[in-house]
Amino acid sequence: MLSVLRNRAYRRLFTAQAVALTGTGLATVALGLLAYDIAGEGASAVLGTALGIKMVAYVAVAPLAAPLAARMPRRTLMAGTDLVRASVALALPFVSQVWQVHLLVFALQAASAVFTPAFQATIPEVLPAERDYTRALSMSRLAYDLESLGSPALAAGLLTLVSYDWLFAATAVGFLASAALVCSAVLPAPAPVDRAGGVRAHAVLGPRLFWATPRLRALLALDLAVAACGAIVFVDTVALVRDHFHRSAGAVSLALGAYGAGSVLAALLLPRLLRRAGDRAVMLTGAFALPAVLAAVAALAAGAPGDGAWWALLAAWAAIGAACSAVLTPGGRVLRRSASDEDLPAAFAARFSLSHACWLLTYPLAGWLAAGAGLPLTAALLGAVALAAALAAAVLWPARDPGHREHTPPPFSRRAVSPRGRSRGPR
Repeated sequence: MLSVLRNRAYRRLFTAQAVALTGTGLATVALGLLAYDIAGEGASAVLGTALGIKMVAYVAVAPLAAPLAARMPRRTLMAGTDLVRASVALALPFVSQVWQVHLLVFALQAASAVFTPAFQATIPEVLPAERDYTRALSMSRLAYDLESLGSPALAAGLLTLVSYDWLFAATAVGFLASAALVCSAVLPAPAPVDRAGGVRAHAVLGPRLFWATPRLRALLALDLAVAACGAIVFVDTVALVRDHFHRSAGAVSLALGAYGAGSVLAALLLPRLLRRAGDRAVMLTGAFALPAVLAAVAALAAGAPGDGAWWALLAAWAAIGAACSAVLTPGGRVLRRSASDEDLPAAFAARFSLSHACWLLTYPLAGWLAAGAGLPLTAALLGAVALAAALAAAVLWPARDPGHREHTPPPFSRRAVSPRGRSRGPR
């Protein structure tokens, strides 16, 4: 898997991603401490609103990444959003009102909503060979998982030496380093685009592409299955560990670490599995595993909180992490095969926006259902959502779907699309 790091441009982009993710993780810890300083016992409400703002920014702003990518050099766009994020991180320690926190969080996440799809669309251009691109997707998944495990530990270490305000400074340094690495990478020139319409036309291109392509509609259903199960992990782990199993705060980190470990293991195994079984088989297997695991979680939440049940919960969280990774990681391969080169930014932006719309739905469901109906029923109902989504994906994605499917170009594209999903004409 590490062989893709021999590519100089990808190595710098991957390092930029890892550094920026670490900065984001430090900012998450610092933001919680800042919210407590400002709001005291109301810190949870501040952070809950900030999480909602994050999802709204992702859903609303991400479609704008496509028209921006069509009008600006890719390096300029990504480096510019890094500079915006660094500026916001430097401003956060000086706020004194809740509304100021929310405003800056929206600016931070809006910049991330532009950076991430542009970054994702650049990788297949840097690594055109499918085998290398598959390895890059696994590397990206590993970066996200390792950040979720490592950033809290790094923040804890730094807080023994400095106040939390300095975590924001470290975050800004991370984004500035990411911008420098992006600027130093030599990227291939994107294919010229001859497309009618303005910003609105470009912004809706990605959703139209999803609607016109069966396996992309299946991909959206798979994202919903992941969001249904992931919401249980990220929203309800604290209540499940502390209230049902009566474990310490450290046990919450252990449970979340089990989820991350399962995801990391799956990411390491996926390149070989995808060569043998293909995207559809691997992704649907992971999707159908999710409701099965949630059924077991519902039984554990309804049963006695013994040591055996505790270890079973850790195994269930690891299984959810592995299944989510099996569904999410190959998604870039599916997008790459379903869009022409010049439409890749729109395709990645649409997936980023639509997948986070799924999380915007399941996050509140996981919280409200757990508070009102209890954890066993919450796990059962979200498991039913995941099962319905997996069944929909299996129906929408033809079993004999070819590697590259010929599809009708979206109405704003003037260039023909070859049967292999690539644009005709000189590059």
